[in-house]
Amino acid sequence: MTGTIRQRALLAAAFSLIAGAAVAGPIESACMRSDRSSANRALCGCIQQVADFTLRGGDQRRVVSFFKDPDKAQDVKMSKRGGDDAFWERYQAFAAQAEAYCGAGG
Repeated sequence: MTGTIRQRALLAAAFSLIAGAAVAGPIESACMRSDRSSANRALCGCIQQVADFTLRGGDQRRVVSFFKDPDKAQDVKMSKRGGDDAFWERYQAFAAQAEAYCGAGG
C-alpha cells in the first residue's frame, strides 16, 4: 500500500468509528450556515470529520473565521509570519484531504 492509499484507508476506518456523532463541530456548523449551494449535512459533516483528524481546535476556529470573512484566508496566505506559514501548510493539507475524501472541491 502506498502512503496515500494507506492514509485514506486509515481515515476511512477512523471516520466510520465516529460517523454517528450527533454534535456538529465548528467547521460543520459554519459550512451549514454558509451561502454555498453545495453545502449539505453530509458534505459539511465529512469536512468536519477530516478537520477533526487534521487540525487542532485553534486551527479549526481559525478556519471558521474564513467562512465569515474569506479575505482573512488571503491575508494569512500572504503573511510573512512564521506562525501563519505553519498554519497555512496545515490548512492546505486539510483542504486537500477534505477534497480527496469528501469530494469537497469548488
